[in-house]
Amino acid sequence: MLKGLKSLFIIEEEEVPQDKKLTEQASKQPHSKVIPESEAGKPGQVSSKFMEVLLTAMEKANLDGFDYLEYKKSLQSLANMPMDEATKFKSAFAMAQTMGVSTEQLVTTAEHYINQLSREEQKFEKALVSQKERQIGTKLKQVKQLEDLVQQKAEQIKKLTIEIEKHQAQVADLKTQLQDASHKIETTKNDFIASYNQLVAQIEQDVEKIKQYLVSS
Repeated sequence: MLKGLKSLFIIEEEEVPQDKKLTEQASKQPHSKVIPESEAGKPGQVSSKFMEVLLTAMEKANLDGFDYLEYKKSLQSLANMPMDEATKFKSAFAMAQTMGVSTEQLVTTAEHYINQLSREEQKFEKALVSQKERQIGTKLKQVKQLEDLVQQKAEQIKKLTIEIEKHQAQVADLKTQLQDASHKIETTKNDFIASYNQLVAQIEQDVEKIKQYLVSS
């Protein structure tokens, strides 16, 4: 059954432009079930994996008797017939009428499958939220933790920079004081030496005069 559904809904590659045209037309209809793609990420591409999931859901929800899916098969059997689209739809419906099927039943059963696909979309959305929490939520927490850590480090650096500048100012002040103290000490030393030399010189002069005037006489 699944293989049969694939043949009904999965078109050949060369027919993609026409399918894209039909999708664009459907999106303009007032009751369109087309879901807008996210603006984030790359443009969506039809995935065989997701198509199989959705078709499997339709298969499980298949109704008894002649419904939309059987009508779709009838349409497909007319695919290569030399007739326009409207004639194909009317011809397939003529076959459906022989089974006692009305237009309303076709629309109702088609909506049944759309609703089933909608439930699959809701399940997918729920799983996607969980996946986002695992793959994105965890990383967002890590980003927040690292941002907080960076902020703490930045504040520490700012504090240390202020302390360093303060210490550098203290060093500069102490160097000035050291230079002043050293200058004063050397000046005091020189004053002492000058005073010492003067007194010693006077005494030595007196000693010479004593020897000259007193000892020789």
